[in-house]
Amino acid sequence: MKFVFIFCEKRTRNNRNFERDKMKRNTVPRIAAIHDLSGFGRASLTVVIPILSSMGIQVCPLPTAVLSSHSGFDDFHSIDLSNELQPMIDHWKKLAVEFDAIYSGYLGAAKQVDTVTKFINDFRNDETLVVVDPVMGDNGKLYAAFTPEMVVKMRELVALADVITPNLTEAAFLLGEDYKPQISIKELKDWAWRLSDLGPEKVIMTSVTDEAQNNSSVIALNRLDKRFWLVGCDYIPAHYPGTGDAFASVMVGSLLQGDSLPIALDRAVQFISLGVRATFGHNHKPTEGILLEKVLPSLNAPVQISSYQLLD
Repeated sequence: MKFVFIFCEKRTRNNRNFERDKMKRNTVPRIAAIHDLSGFGRASLTVVIPILSSMGIQVCPLPTAVLSSHSGFDDFHSIDLSNELQPMIDHWKKLAVEFDAIYSGYLGAAKQVDTVTKFINDFRNDETLVVVDPVMGDNGKLYAAFTPEMVVKMRELVALADVITPNLTEAAFLLGEDYKPQISIKELKDWAWRLSDLGPEKVIMTSVTDEAQNNSSVIALNRLDKRFWLVGCDYIPAHYPGTGDAFASVMVGSLLQGDSLPIALDRAVQFISLGVRATFGHNHKPTEGILLEKVLPSLNAPVQISSYQLLD
C-alpha cells in the first residue's frame, strides 16, 4: 500500500505540472505584430494579419502609425502613434499576455526602435521567436522619412532578433556597404555572415535580382549549422508594395508551424510568386499591391515540391 501511495502521489504531482505547463502555452500560437496600419493599399498590418490568421496564428497588432494609405500614394495622411505605444504595452503587461513570437516591421522613428527594444526584452522568453524585418529602404535608397540615425538604431534592434529579413538595400545599409544591384553569391554569403555577427541566428536576404538571367532569388544563412540556402523564381517586371511584408509574414508563420528554414523559404517565395502572377495579368494598379485575397487559400495547401538549393 505504501508503494501504491507514493506512486499515485508522484503521478498527481506530474499531472499538476503538466496542467500548469499546458496553461502557459497558447492554445493557438500568438504573435505580437509591430507594424503600421494603412487604410488603403495592401501593405503592413493589412497584409500581416490575414496571412498569419490564415496560417492559424493569432495576431495581436501593435500599430506604430495609422495611415490613410501606404506611403506609395501621394498626399497620404498619417498619425504617428509613438507616444501611444507604451500605454498599450503596459495594458498587455497587466493582462499577462504571452507571445510565441514578436515580429516587427516598419518603424517610423528612432524613438519607436527604443520602444520595440524594451518590448522584446520585457516579453521574450527562451521559447519566443523574435523576427525583425528592418524596413528602411529599397533600390539603393533610404525611404524619405529615414535618416542615418535610423540605420544605427536598426542595427541595435537586429542584434536582438533570431531572424532578420532585409532586402539587398537594407542589408547594405546595415553593413555600411555600397548598394550593388548585381552581386555575386560569394559576396552575398559574406554579407550574410557579417549580418549574423550582429546577433541574429538566421539571416534571410531578399530582392536578389538577376535581370540578365530573368530570375530573382532569396538567400538565407542558418548560423547554427553553417548552411546557406537559396530559393529562386522567375523574374516578372512588376513592383507591388507590400510583398516584403507578405514574404516575411509567411516566413514567420512557417517557422511557428515548425517548418525548417528551407521549407519556410520555399513557402514564402511560392506564395509571393503566386500572388504576383495572379495580379500581373489583371488591369490592376500596382500601387494597390498584389491581389492577396485571391491567393490566401494557398497557404493551407500541402507544401509543393521544394525548389530550395543548398549552397556550397
